[in-house]
Amino acid sequence: MDRNALVQFARARRLAVLATTAADGRPQAAVVGIAATDTGDLVFDTTRGSRKFANLCRQPRVALVIGFDWGDEQTVQLEGVAAEITQDDPDVAAYYEQFPSGRERAAWPDIVYVRVRPDWGRHSDYRPGSSGVQEIPLS
Repeated sequence: MDRNALVQFARARRLAVLATTAADGRPQAAVVGIAATDTGDLVFDTTRGSRKFANLCRQPRVALVIGFDWGDEQTVQLEGVAAEITQDDPDVAAYYEQFPSGRERAAWPDIVYVRVRPDWGRHSDYRPGSSGVQEIPLS
């Protein structure tokens, strides 16, 4: 899997489990709706009061898993750095394109947009005749 295939994989699945680290070091995970940009960054929205946002403000290193539908037999694991982006960032437009309902949440007073820039990835494919487990070149 290359970066372009990663983008297509993420766009087809639209959900990921995001793992962050709490202030006391405990792991926390949440399902988020993700939009993949053409460059392979991932964008999601959340609220300022959410645990995930507090966690990533304190520790921007995050991990995500995409692809957990029964019978799919493929997943992508990613690690990267998360950062808040403004509503006028072009990547938010990509989010709205993939999640039109996101425009309704834009009026919420505490909505924030987050971009994750992956720097490590692994594709696991357990379908018959597949390539197995391979690192995704992201540098």
